[in-house]
Amino acid sequence: MTMGQQKEGARWVQFGQFEADLKNEELRRSGVRVRLQSQPFKLLVALLEHRGEVVSRETLQHLLWGADTTVDFDHSLGIAVNKLRDALGDSAENPRFVETLAKRGYRFIAPVKALEGQVAVQPPESTPAAAAGSRANLNIWHWITGALALLCVVLAGILFHRPTDHKPYRIVQITYSGQVLTNDLDVEGFSSSASDGTRLYFSQMNNGNPVLAVGLAANGEFTYIDLPSEIGAPLIGSLSPDGSKLAVRSHLQAEPEQPLWIVPTLGGDARRVPNVVAHDATWMPDGQRLLIANGNDLTVVGTDGGDPHKLLSTPGLAFWLRWSPNGRRLRFTLRDTRQQTLSLWEVAADGSNPHPLLSGWSQPASECCGSWTSDGEYFVFQSSRTGHSEIWALREKPWYLKDRKPRQITNGPLDYEAPSTTPGNRQIQFIGVNSQIELLHAVPKASGFVALDRNLSTAALAEYSSDGKWVAWLNASDGSLWRSRVDGKQRLELTTPPLRIFRMKWSPDNRQLALMAEAPGKPWKLYVIDSEGGKLTPLLNEDGNEADPDWLADGQSIVFGRLPDRMDVGQPKAIYLLNLHTHQVTEIPGSTGLFSPRFSPDGRYIVAIRLDQKALMLFDRTRQQWTTLAVHGAGDPTWSHDGHSVYFQDFLETGKPIYRVTVPAGALEPVATIKNLQPIAATDYRLIGLAPEDLPVVSARTSTVNLYRVNLDEH
Repeated sequence: MTMGQQKEGARWVQFGQFEADLKNEELRRSGVRVRLQSQPFKLLVALLEHRGEVVSRETLQHLLWGADTTVDFDHSLGIAVNKLRDALGDSAENPRFVETLAKRGYRFIAPVKALEGQVAVQPPESTPAAAAGSRANLNIWHWITGALALLCVVLAGILFHRPTDHKPYRIVQITYSGQVLTNDLDVEGFSSSASDGTRLYFSQMNNGNPVLAVGLAANGEFTYIDLPSEIGAPLIGSLSPDGSKLAVRSHLQAEPEQPLWIVPTLGGDARRVPNVVAHDATWMPDGQRLLIANGNDLTVVGTDGGDPHKLLSTPGLAFWLRWSPNGRRLRFTLRDTRQQTLSLWEVAADGSNPHPLLSGWSQPASECCGSWTSDGEYFVFQSSRTGHSEIWALREKPWYLKDRKPRQITNGPLDYEAPSTTPGNRQIQFIGVNSQIELLHAVPKASGFVALDRNLSTAALAEYSSDGKWVAWLNASDGSLWRSRVDGKQRLELTTPPLRIFRMKWSPDNRQLALMAEAPGKPWKLYVIDSEGGKLTPLLNEDGNEADPDWLADGQSIVFGRLPDRMDVGQPKAIYLLNLHTHQVTEIPGSTGLFSPRFSPDGRYIVAIRLDQKALMLFDRTRQQWTTLAVHGAGDPTWSHDGHSVYFQDFLETGKPIYRVTVPAGALEPVATIKNLQPIAATDYRLIGLAPEDLPVVSARTSTVNLYRVNLDEH
């Protein structure tokens, strides 16, 4: 569609949170007008007309000023581009909308949607049989006329009830702290917001750990809810139908199934549900019982933990359980840990006829976290089918719209997640995530951290070679894998999207990288790639998840493990050694129940983590014996370059501190906490490795996460 066609067929176009009125030269952001002068707006129109294409500076000169106008073109165009970027909140260094191509021109890179398209409606044609009706068949003619009239009424009703496509929804920000908990579905780390119409309940980050908050729906002002210390990281399952109590579970421990608590919303002591552990729960429609998810089973229990009744077993891990307003249907998200997919499912209230809700709508499936509006007319959910997480709505009523495709409610630039609904209206709440990741390294002989070299300013993960001369990193914008010298020279791209990489490890000779990576809809697999580029080579041919590769010192073998239970329930967990020449896989003796292995630089030791993440274990290959190196919360173990100590991070402790423990003595020394990252306002961080001189490298997340709302009746 050309811009001329857009002007005739659609007065409005939409990109991200912006709408442009092409006729009246107006720009709006989420319904609010943005001031933009005429020349920058004409520049925007020119770029939209050729979106995805490079528009040369000469073409822009002709379109904006004409051939006969004399101006300081370079200066004027620069001013117009800067004013346009200011209006869009864009930047030349990290463009979301307008990309600069040196010495060539500019390109509009965001998706564009035409709105208010004209619809041509063809009148129904008379049939020859109806035209030839005789007076003798007057009753038949009246019947046909009545049927056609009824059909017109039905068609008019359909058109009347169709969701309007001519105007975007208005998104309103509710909270402004930027600290609302974001969801991590890979490790079952998810929390729903909930509303009784006046108040909002949600999980909020505080000093690196979640706390429970209650805020006013009108303006987002919030306070914390006091909870027992046993609820270390509260995650909300659901709010009871009468709004008086929350079903809450803790996420501080490593086990996937956690104790379930009932928290009164108007004050009072939280009460644990006896004899119940679950990875999610929701209230039954009667508000007197709970539906819990444990393993692959959904079970109805009383609030005292008694009278359990199994509803059904699911073919994967079910969570985000939601009843329809009439209580006749249950919908939930199903996580396939082998294919690493999320899909929406539906089942009758008696547990019969479980089936996918949107089978084949996206490939691979990426839908989750759905909720009904209180009148049952809409079912809202999140999906990543466009590459970013957005909120969608499926029209449920009237019945003749049941098969309509879902309609997109949000369109970036944030990632929108975890929609919930409000009683008595069609207002929905969800979180918006604007995430930034910065890699930092510790300062020698100091307690602070500073940013890595400028050439790694766009990296989300980095791994240094053992000799300290090379570095491999993941680009934060698309997840592609690169390698270069530590000074940024000899850059080379090794992998491209949609491959997703979780871990990479240099070979001892620095000629290869071992990867833990995932293709869409596939399990996590181990690969090797040459550091000079080339084809990815899978290391194993098996049906299951593989994780955490690390090289033996001679470069002839790789040690690996499995995913923890949070990411893959049911698969046996142990540590294995793979011979790269014979392809023989050998289980390390006594390693059952361990994961995340790392070889010492000399190859004598392996460290690994217990599945509950409460102990760091050490295997002496000479003695063929495991010992406990540290009784502590443990994650991401990393060997020092001399092999005399191991660095690890305690995810279970406040501040998520980093420790160093000597080998084999086990002497423990604190290294850093999240407070050492200040003045960087990190909401979370993770130990990812060691730079030369054994300087801990961390990935600091400075996400801004807030609650937003949309009224489905206001569009």
